[in-house]
Amino acid sequence: MTHRAYIGVGSNQGDKQRNCRRAVKEIGKFPETRVGEVSSWFVTEPWGAASTEWYVNGIAAVDTGLEPAILLRHCQTVERKMGRPAERPRWADRVIDLDILFYDDRVLEGPELIIPHPELHRRRFVLAPLCEIAPELKHTLLGTSIRELLGQVEDDKRVRAMAGPGARETPLSPTVPMR
Repeated sequence: MTHRAYIGVGSNQGDKQRNCRRAVKEIGKFPETRVGEVSSWFVTEPWGAASTEWYVNGIAAVDTGLEPAILLRHCQTVERKMGRPAERPRWADRVIDLDILFYDDRVLEGPELIIPHPELHRRRFVLAPLCEIAPELKHTLLGTSIRELLGQVEDDKRVRAMAGPGARETPLSPTVPMR
């Protein structure tokens, strides 16, 4: 059986966009997994106090036969392969960060994995790219669409779609302009 998952992809070290694209390519190599739509890449202000480096973030929609815990292990393998240490301070700089945001309409609360991601509805850098590829997706617990969540988010961190080849302008303009 195939399941739809949404994976957040982010980097704030090195060639950030290249890191993100490489991670998506690696996700496409997982067994029983196919990458569907990928959002534009967004330049985003860092979240939390541990970093001052801006991020590149996006979302990949994937169809997979892997169960959530196995999908997580594969994502962690990609992170380690790309140079992310297993242990690091919260919100610290990272070469790559992969977060499973949704997995069908499942709700999971485990020590290693919580789905839906517990903070996604509070983070503009997640909602903006997710809204680009799945605006009507309903948050499993909140029952609210991603479009509605983005319209209500109080996060004032700056987020903008990257310009250049392959970048799309998001149809919504809830992003804060860059300085």
